[in-house]
Amino acid sequence: MARIAGVSVSTVSKALNGNGRMAADTRERIKSLAAEIGFRPNALARGLLSNRSFTVGLLTNDTYGRFTLPVMAGISEALVDHGVSVFLCAIEDDPELGKVHVDAMLDKQVDGIIATGKRVDRSLPVDLAGLPVPVVYAFTEGEAGSVTLTADDRHGARLATEWLQRIGRKRLVHITGPREFASAVERAEAFREVAGSAAPVLHGVWSEAWGHAAVDRLWNEGGGKPDGIFCGNDQIARGVVDALRERGAKVPEDVSVIGFDNWEIMAAQTRPPLTTVDMNLKELGREAGLMVLALAEGRTVEPGLRKLPCKLVIRESCGGGDRRD
Repeated sequence: MARIAGVSVSTVSKALNGNGRMAADTRERIKSLAAEIGFRPNALARGLLSNRSFTVGLLTNDTYGRFTLPVMAGISEALVDHGVSVFLCAIEDDPELGKVHVDAMLDKQVDGIIATGKRVDRSLPVDLAGLPVPVVYAFTEGEAGSVTLTADDRHGARLATEWLQRIGRKRLVHITGPREFASAVERAEAFREVAGSAAPVLHGVWSEAWGHAAVDRLWNEGGGKPDGIFCGNDQIARGVVDALRERGAKVPEDVSVIGFDNWEIMAAQTRPPLTTVDMNLKELGREAGLMVLALAEGRTVEPGLRKLPCKLVIRESCGGGDRRD
């Protein structure tokens, strides 16, 4: 490649790696020539020179992939242009398996590790403190003093509740998951901050069956029925919509329903399609990828918890078709 371009090997290396000082037209000429002849730098040699493997490990106990897959998509999207590959290891909830995968990542000399999971208030069952590579936590509880990213549950709950009020709903109810989940507690608190401290909150499990049972309880109690229901996840919301239909209540004419998660396979198949809060997990993954890359390159990243905003995806369960941030 250097011979064809008529420059030194070091000049080619600097041009293709985007570093070093040289004329802009020289850099562009070398890149264009490399593309024309299909030249690919030797990854092993590049790693030896830079003391990097250009790989990042992703650990998760979310074996179903509901939260991990969009996070991984964002990580890969952020790192692909930097020549960095991501490989995923599912550790379930097995500490021994977790240690095996961490040791394997270190043996492969990964540039960094991103830990993610299925709950923001639980850490993975493996000790990631004191590793010789940087660790970033995304949608899971991080070690003290770590770089941790998660969705802003309070922001998402406020978006949903304010939207119900904006479209004229006045008798609001929140049907959500167990009290021992931090996300359920935060969403319920934000709901009451907007709807009022006396607004009903019903805690149960994260399931369609609970959404159905909660509607049965509300209708059997008598008194005024809700005209707006904000649900703690999309599964609960789908159960709520089914139960309302069985009771002859029309969605959204009689009752508007909003879910949480924007699990598209669930939200799109609900009838009518479900308005829901999207936690922006792909963007969260993108930010985590850029942060672990910065740490691997020796740049400073301030530790602490970063909460990324959510967005409201409007579908037919409360009318409209646009998005609200």
